[in-house]
Amino acid sequence: MLRRTIVLPALTLTLLVLARLLAGGLTDRSAAASDSSGPRVEVDPFWPKPLPNNWLMGQAAGVATDRHDHVWVIQRPKSLTEDERGATLNPPRSRCCAPAPPVLEFDADGALLQSWGGPGSGYTWPENEHGIFVDGKDNVWVAGNGPKDGQILKFTRDGKFLMKIGEPGVVGDDADTRHLNRPANMVLDATTNELFVADGYGNHRVIVFDADTGAYKRHWGANGRPPGDTSVKGFGNPVHCVRLSRDGLLYVCDRKNNRIQVFRKEPRLDAHPRKRPHPRHLRPQWPRPRAVPLDPQPRRRQQGQHLYDGGRYGKARSEIRRALKRQAGSRDSGTSPGPCCAVEGLSRDPGRGPRRGRPRRQPLRPRTDSE
Repeated sequence: MLRRTIVLPALTLTLLVLARLLAGGLTDRSAAASDSSGPRVEVDPFWPKPLPNNWLMGQAAGVATDRHDHVWVIQRPKSLTEDERGATLNPPRSRCCAPAPPVLEFDADGALLQSWGGPGSGYTWPENEHGIFVDGKDNVWVAGNGPKDGQILKFTRDGKFLMKIGEPGVVGDDADTRHLNRPANMVLDATTNELFVADGYGNHRVIVFDADTGAYKRHWGANGRPPGDTSVKGFGNPVHCVRLSRDGLLYVCDRKNNRIQVFRKEPRLDAHPRKRPHPRHLRPQWPRPRAVPLDPQPRRRQQGQHLYDGGRYGKARSEIRRALKRQAGSRDSGTSPGPCCAVEGLSRDPGRGPRRGRPRRQPLRPRTDSE
C-alpha cells in the first residue's frame, strides 16, 4: 500500500502537498548516501483532485488523518487575494474563483468527500484558523490563533457543533484554567479521554481538559514546571505542536527555543534516550521545530518520527527516536512541487504515511530503486 505524508506550507497556493516524508524517513541525496535502508518517495502532483464549484484553498493551517484513512485540512478562506476570489466580488472580476469552506475532508485518493465550517449557530468561528485533530470517535477539533482566539471547538465529522473549550473573543494568561490564548494544536488521548492542547501563540504551556465535558484537568510549562518559573528556560511563543506516541510520551514543539520537549502524560520530562541519567530535551540541529507527526498504526513498533523545522523556508526531516539520529531529510526548500515552505503541521494516515501542511498540496508516492 502507498505511504504518503501531507504538509501545510504558508503561501496561498491551491494544491495540498503530500510531503517528502515516508514511513521510515525522508529522502535526500546526502541522506541516501549515508543511509540507504530508508524508503524513498517522489512527488505525486495529481493529489488531491480538483475542488468543485471553482473553489480555491487558501493558507492550509492544519492537517489530520482519521481512522478511515481520510485526510482532513483546515484552511483559511480569508487569505485568498481579490484576484483569487474574483468570482465572489461585486461586480465579479472573473468567472473564477471562490474560497473553499474552511474544513475539507479528502479520501486517500484525493477526492473531496465533504466540506463545512465558518460561522454557525451556537458558536463563534475562529478569527484565524489554526490546527485540526480528528479523534477515534470521529469528532473533529479545530483551533484558531487570531489575536482574540481563545477557544477550541468540537464538531461531529459532518460539522454539527458539540462543544467549546474557552470563550470566543476572550484570551487568558498562563494561570487561567478557563480560557486559552491562541491555541496552536491539540491531541486526544483515547485511554484517558483527555485533550492535550498546545497553548500556544499567546501562552507558554500545555493544558489538559476532559474531552467530553471540557473540564480543566492540569497544565504545565517547560520542564514540567509552572509557566513563568524562572529556574528553567520557559517555553517561547508559539508552543506550536503537541503529539502523543503509542507508548504514552507527549512531544511538545517549542519553536522559538529550537527544541522539542518530551513528557509523560503528567508534567514530568522524560529522559530520552533512557540511558541518560537526567531528563533532557530533544534539540534538533536546525532552527525552529514546527511539527511532529507520530505513526498511528497500533501494531507497528514506533521507531522514529518526522519533524519539520525552519522559518519560512525549512526542511522536513525524519528522526530515529532512540538515537535521536537524523535518518533523512527533504531535498530542498521552496514553493515548487516537492519542497516545503513554512510548514504548519504534519500528520500520518494509517495506510499511507505522513502528511504535511500549510497551503499547498503535493503528494508523494513510494519510489523503487529502479526509478
